[in-house]
Amino acid sequence: MTQSQNEPFEGRRLPSRRAIVATMGALPVLTATASVARASDAGVMAAAAAAVIDPSATRQTIRGFGGMAHAAWIGDLTAAQRDMAFGTGDGQLGFTLLRIPVPEDRAAWSRDLATAKRAAELGAAVIASPWNPPASMVETFVRGSQTDARRLKYSMYGAYAQHLNDFTTHLRNNGVNLYGISVQNEPDYAHDWTWWTPAEMVRFLRENAGSIGTRVIAPESFQYLKNMSDPILNDPVALANVDVIGAHLYGTSFANFPYPLFKQKGAGKELWMTEVYYPNSSDSADLWPQALDVGEHIHRAMVEAEFQAYIWWYIRRSYGPMREDGKISKRGAAMAHFARFVRPGYVRIGATANPATNVYVSAYRGGGSTVVVAVNKGSAAVSQQFTLANGAGSTVASWLTDASRNVTSQGTTGMSNGSFTVALPAQSAMTFVIR
Repeated sequence: MTQSQNEPFEGRRLPSRRAIVATMGALPVLTATASVARASDAGVMAAAAAAVIDPSATRQTIRGFGGMAHAAWIGDLTAAQRDMAFGTGDGQLGFTLLRIPVPEDRAAWSRDLATAKRAAELGAAVIASPWNPPASMVETFVRGSQTDARRLKYSMYGAYAQHLNDFTTHLRNNGVNLYGISVQNEPDYAHDWTWWTPAEMVRFLRENAGSIGTRVIAPESFQYLKNMSDPILNDPVALANVDVIGAHLYGTSFANFPYPLFKQKGAGKELWMTEVYYPNSSDSADLWPQALDVGEHIHRAMVEAEFQAYIWWYIRRSYGPMREDGKISKRGAAMAHFARFVRPGYVRIGATANPATNVYVSAYRGGGSTVVVAVNKGSAAVSQQFTLANGAGSTVASWLTDASRNVTSQGTTGMSNGSFTVALPAQSAMTFVIR
């Protein structure tokens, strides 16, 4: 994605709006037994099948959750906003990933450095994506009706690899070790930047990417179109020179989230979602319950797509996780239910994904704890039992987001025989940390 200062593209992909019904959720009620919480405590509740959490059923290793900083287009984050984004305290987002651009002009290479350094100091990993190579490396060509389409000159592939490597070295010399660098942002939606065909991407990976001194990310298709990444997975030499298969999810249907070919051929590689806003960029991030769509989207990205990372577009924006005033938004709260508690290196584990209609559950293990995130998009509270398959765990701490609260602590309760029951309020998100 790219934008001028006036941001003409922000509404281009998902312009349709959702009908919003503002509904207050009931207070959650935790019980230490497997019995159903009283209806008088949480209104009329639907009963749900037990959500079984199985720590022995390990899935992907999580690298984190985060967002994009782009000082040239929307201004840099302030010092306070950096701490809000990457801090883990109450009211903070808990992000552990930062994505920044790779400017084509070397004179601009330090433009996002202050934010990158602070993110790294707070434990976040930093990745970078280019929109264009230096102008001297680019030629124009005709692509359909576009007469001024841009592409990297074939004779400049080696020089471009050096350009990416030099940017990596520049950041390293200034205190930021990039986790990875992308070959190209959205090479298949490049009307305003540089196009790459799948064959060109494979050629660069085969012949040039091996010289880049950090992890290589590709292809960052704007819509997780597999025609961009299949050729990489099917070419052993290209695949050997890429470390992270990156994708964006603009308009991607849930049916296209799974990637069987990656599971078949991507051993030793990582799978990241490196950019999205959802469900749109036209509405305020504080619309409720629309912001719960973000919770469902992350759930599906973790459970159905099995991504290891989830990165929003602009961190600070009217439709983003942080409002322009630097405060966490409702969409940001939905992200924080994952980001603050599911830390880098945690492993997703087995969990009943849909124990009730409109209820989405995922679970993670790390740091001596089991983390469960539950999103209830339904209009009624749900009495939900959670059971650890191995019976481990003695205390449960919980946090709630609903129409009036953002990741608010709900205290700690006990467990009985490895189970606890909670009344998930209507239209809410909850995180449980089992110790």
